[in-house]
Amino acid sequence: MCGRFAQYRVAYEYLDKIAVQLPLPLRGGVNPEPIGRYNVCPQSMVQLLHQDDDGLRMDSFKWGYAPLWAQGKRPPAINARVETAATSKFFRDIWQTGRAIVPADGWYEWKKDASNPKIKQPYYITLRSGEPMFFAALGRFQRGGSLEPRDGDGFVVITSSSEAGMLDIHDRRPLALSPEYAAQWMAPDLPPSEAEVLALEHGLCVEEFQWHPVGRAVGNARNEGPELINPIAHPLL
Repeated sequence: MCGRFAQYRVAYEYLDKIAVQLPLPLRGGVNPEPIGRYNVCPQSMVQLLHQDDDGLRMDSFKWGYAPLWAQGKRPPAINARVETAATSKFFRDIWQTGRAIVPADGWYEWKKDASNPKIKQPYYITLRSGEPMFFAALGRFQRGGSLEPRDGDGFVVITSSSEAGMLDIHDRRPLALSPEYAAQWMAPDLPPSEAEVLALEHGLCVEEFQWHPVGRAVGNARNEGPELINPIAHPLL
């Protein structure tokens, strides 16, 4: 997975899908206006959904994470591979305590020209159903309604291997879960070993997605707006 996605609906449009599976109160409230982000980039603040002791919370956290012992030694990670995250020294602590969900509408991948990797064509990938999707995430963040960020707070999106068809665009993709499995993923009492099985076996299959080429303006993090996800007629690749 590259480092861009879209999160533009009203928060309740995501929450309603989860609430059917997880009838818990929403704590802290959410903005009733559309989130309106069509070009979410790393190191920005992103709406993240997680389960607290007293209910669900949807708060803003930084996309990027490094454990405290690794900070300053390497750039913060934005993704974690599903095949290794549960046992990786880098992520194993937050695997146990920081499972969360990133509600999203789609994500971008850049297809490279095999003969000239400098030539790249962005594609926008969504669910064929038009429904929102739920990326499995891991993070370090405040609990109990304390919204004051700490040094080192942030999250990563878990990625899995792409399958036939989508491999033509990129070999990795976000681990997208159904609302049912997204609710299970966030449960604080889900044993880490069962969370690993869920992540490895219950991601949405590639047949549930569709994609189309979009303009290169999405490559600039300063660009925003719904026009970024519009298909173009003459892609480079």
